[in-house]
Amino acid sequence: MVANDYFPPLFSVAPMMDWTDHHYRTLARLLSKHTWLYTEMLAAETIVYQKGNLLVTAEDRFLAYSPDQHPIVLQIGGSNLDNLAKATELANAYCYDEINFNCGCPSPRVAGRGCFGARLMLDPKFVAEAISLIFANTNVPVTVKCRIGVDDHDSYNELCKRKLAGFKDHGTPHALAIGLVVGYNLSTSVWSGLLPMEENIQGDFIYKVSSLSPAKHFIIHSRKALLKGLSPAENRSIPPLKYEYFYGLLRDFPDLTFTINGGITSIDEANGALKAGAHGVMVGRAAYHNPWHILGHVDSAIYGAPSSDLTRRQVLEEYQVYGDSVLGQYGLGPTVRDIVKVPLLGFFHSEPGNGLWKRKADSAVQTCTTIKSFFEETLVAIPDSVLDSPMAEPQYGRGDLFADIHNLLPPPYTTRQESVI
Repeated sequence: MVANDYFPPLFSVAPMMDWTDHHYRTLARLLSKHTWLYTEMLAAETIVYQKGNLLVTAEDRFLAYSPDQHPIVLQIGGSNLDNLAKATELANAYCYDEINFNCGCPSPRVAGRGCFGARLMLDPKFVAEAISLIFANTNVPVTVKCRIGVDDHDSYNELCKRKLAGFKDHGTPHALAIGLVVGYNLSTSVWSGLLPMEENIQGDFIYKVSSLSPAKHFIIHSRKALLKGLSPAENRSIPPLKYEYFYGLLRDFPDLTFTINGGITSIDEANGALKAGAHGVMVGRAAYHNPWHILGHVDSAIYGAPSSDLTRRQVLEEYQVYGDSVLGQYGLGPTVRDIVKVPLLGFFHSEPGNGLWKRKADSAVQTCTTIKSFFEETLVAIPDSVLDSPMAEPQYGRGDLFADIHNLLPPPYTTRQESVI
């Protein structure tokens, strides 16, 4: 159950398919003790299907993680309420710190054939039902990650206000199947029982989801999603960033909390977003393109805590011990490539020897059989001055990125007082 005094993490790394796996999170935790880490999105159907392999050390590659990775959030996705409830129950044994529901992934595999992810923004009533069920089956906070819009539904008022379709049966179990939803009072944080649902009512995404479910925190990717014609990579860059929408939500929904996501590439910019009023900052690609300079400064520059003071060589020595301990854990995997390629891709970003190191790494992952031998073969490309230097000052970014944001906000959303039901 969500605590009344819940406050979102100041800094987190976004859930990213094929990136934020167990190996990347291990490296990230070596660089920062306070950053909140996310799993890759796991489909509820996958968790339910793998039920027989969960909690079996030799086979459990889906939900298992090292205790060192706390604080850690499980992101799940899906459009079948029964499976979402079952997946949540199965995840409870793993003691994640939070569960996040994905309403932002634009991938055709997810939002197209899967009919979840960003497509769910078009059905806020279902999202409220999903959050209510997840909440009812766990004792940790449940949050929502979404975009600012979908396709042509991309105005600020549409982010707040949407025409809701009639109730759909998404494999809904229990009372929800007969058109009931658990009521939640935002002002008192008390459940009010079961409320009747009506067809074709006027509502809005943020208000509807937060009023008809216990969702109190939203992570907002400040771009819309285009479900047709763009790849997931293009959806991270082509739709323009509209930070003014995010800060408009802060103004118009003071009883909720919001984390900003999208386009933030430095600690300088993260602090700028927090100073402008964001409750939290989530960084995506920059955290793997340049992990040393992003994650290495989070503890001191964001949380005011001591940094690890480890050098790159010391971090890699610890990572090598981890890597060799899990090599081949699941039979054919993970391989040397799995353990080093993605997590270390940007470890020497912009440093002398980086290009040569990458070329050596491309060759070494094909021939080396241990992580130790991989490092012995590749680190000769990096000068000792880079490997043995302590963390330098944070790299400067666009520190003024949010300086004038409050003068750019859209007109206030003024229809919140309409009846929710």
